[in-house]
Amino acid sequence: MVTSDALDALVRLCPPPVDPPPVRDWTEAEHALGTPLPTDYKQLVETYGDGVFDETVWLLVPGSAYARFDLCAQTTDRIDILESLWEDGEEKPDGLLESGARLVPWAFDGGSGAFLYWLVRPGQHPDEWTVLYNEGRGPLWEAHDMGCLAFLLAVLTGTAETAYFGYLYEVLKPAEHHFATAGQVLGPPSG
Repeated sequence: MVTSDALDALVRLCPPPVDPPPVRDWTEAEHALGTPLPTDYKQLVETYGDGVFDETVWLLVPGSAYARFDLCAQTTDRIDILESLWEDGEEKPDGLLESGARLVPWAFDGGSGAFLYWLVRPGQHPDEWTVLYNEGRGPLWEAHDMGCLAFLLAVLTGTAETAYFGYLYEVLKPAEHHFATAGQVLGPPSG
């Protein structure tokens, strides 16, 4: 299975935490979002939890103790922000021109403010969703016809065909990859 191979490769490349926080309820999250979620995303979240890959790519998860990393809260926030931009004349990505298509964010770049989304199309199985990258402070979008786990692995290995994440390997060139939980980076959640 491709997802399992990709997850195994990611775990070898970037070891996960020993005890990632469990997802409270996948069914509740999917109900709140109005859609099932991709299998590779569930495996990614169950393996790593909320946190950041190479101090760059922050993973959103359902029920995160940190509002900024909660998948459902960020979905609502991002859609409101994008709707406002589109009302002001910014162009939608081509895939959203299809009736019933929408976006669900799954990660973001903490430095640039860029977001990674799934393009959710009517009648399309979640495991077939396309990854969309939207630059943080501009209207440019980039489509990647692969799942989130394959895309993340490609970004971390420098094999992603993307203009946006190239700097990870041109500038940072990490000798080894690492994942830090949100708690390790931010400390205990407040409240």
